Amino acid sequence: MGHSRHLILASFEEQLAKLDATYVHIGVFDFNGVFRHKKIEAAKAVKFAKNGYSFCEVLYQWDIADTAYGGGAFLDRPASIDAASVRAWPFDEKEAICIADFTRPLGELSPRNQLIGQLDKAKKMGFAVHSAFEFEFTLLQETPQTLREKAYNNLDAFAVGNTTYSLKSAVENQDIFRDYADVMGRMGIGFDALHSEMGEGCFETPLAHAEGIKSADDAALFKNFAKPFFGQRSLTSTFMSKLRDGVPGQSGHLHLSLRSLNDSSASFHDPDGPDGLSQDALYFIGGLLKLMPEWLALCSHTVNAYKRLVPGAWAPVYAAWGVQNRTTAVRVINDSAKSTRIEFRVPSADTNPHSALAMCIAAGLWGIENRITPPAKRDDDCYASGGPPEAQFPHDLTAAADRLAASDTARSIFSDAFVDNYAFVCRQEDMSYRKAVSAWERQRYLEFV
Repeated sequence: MGHSRHLILASFEEQLAKLDATYVHIGVFDFNGVFRHKKIEAAKAVKFAKNGYSFCEVLYQWDIADTAYGGGAFLDRPASIDAASVRAWPFDEKEAICIADFTRPLGELSPRNQLIGQLDKAKKMGFAVHSAFEFEFTLLQETPQTLREKAYNNLDAFAVGNTTYSLKSAVENQDIFRDYADVMGRMGIGFDALHSEMGEGCFETPLAHAEGIKSADDAALFKNFAKPFFGQRSLTSTFMSKLRDGVPGQSGHLHLSLRSLNDSSASFHDPDGPDGLSQDALYFIGGLLKLMPEWLALCSHTVNAYKRLVPGAWAPVYAAWGVQNRTTAVRVINDSAKSTRIEFRVPSADTNPHSALAMCIAAGLWGIENRITPPAKRDDDCYASGGPPEAQFPHDLTAAADRLAASDTARSIFSDAFVDNYAFVCRQEDMSYRKAVSAWERQRYLEFV
């Protein structure tokens, strides 16, 4: 065990002591970003941190509804605790939470492990990665019981009459959102803002930016812990891409910048460059635009995500970029030198933050390595005009999975095992959808065919 490993473990014990934690919730994120956890005594957690941990391999062999893909022995597989990830458990005193993940070879399938690999690559190239997610979500005046009683139809919204940036909604609901911010704050998850969005019960929370893995961990924990927080108040929070017809999609935009490890300067800024952008920024954008259509499944892994990526849903449908242009897939924000960054506007609120961030970093670094010059920036309304054929997104999850599986670049960067499994799971999800008969189909065809 190296010296740095000893220091990390010592810090782990120190953090547990500081929290006066008698119990620790150890969790692993599954393919969909759901936090699957166990509560154990703190002393046992320290032992696991030192000697290793194990978790059932089924986490990468089932879908979001806990339905396994075929048979298997479902063995416990080696995992390790990320000792640097310890936080306070927000729902009880004297408890902590930390993140674990499978070690390789099974750990090769983990989006979080793939993200760590891309963060390490950025460091080798001289960059620190800073990023932040912002999520739109909807609150429903429903419980698990009422959802089932209503068969998930005709649902009642929280904050009826809600409008975008509504002062009225903010004042009327200030108590619940104050508590909400406090709960997230106990886990070290900060809000850059909190405001109402378009539609009944719709709100948006841009999270505070962070360096490295913390940004994606914050985002994933934020979504997981929103569920029980609002559930305690007889509300249901949903991060679906598209909840119902007639409403815009719910986004999960990702903001990202690179900083020099030498002097912490903003690597995307150059006062003499076009629009204040450095050559590295342009190459990063070029790589992301080039690979975005074939890697789309990495940030859009649900059937529902493709209900948002259509014209008229306030979401991009092809790869384009612009400065401050909210109709592009990549929006450059250059208000100041220090905050110069890109906003990746493709991910929906249901995105897995670890795979989305891994995708963005990997594509951008590939662009820098290969000096990929982006096409001309767009100043027009990209919703009103189309892009070139090579920039178009796949129209459904199977098509996206097929394009990812055929991507030699994805295989060389992430590994065959990861790409094959990721594409397989996406195809399985889409197959489940295609087998289901919807209310729309009955309304459309029942009386006439």
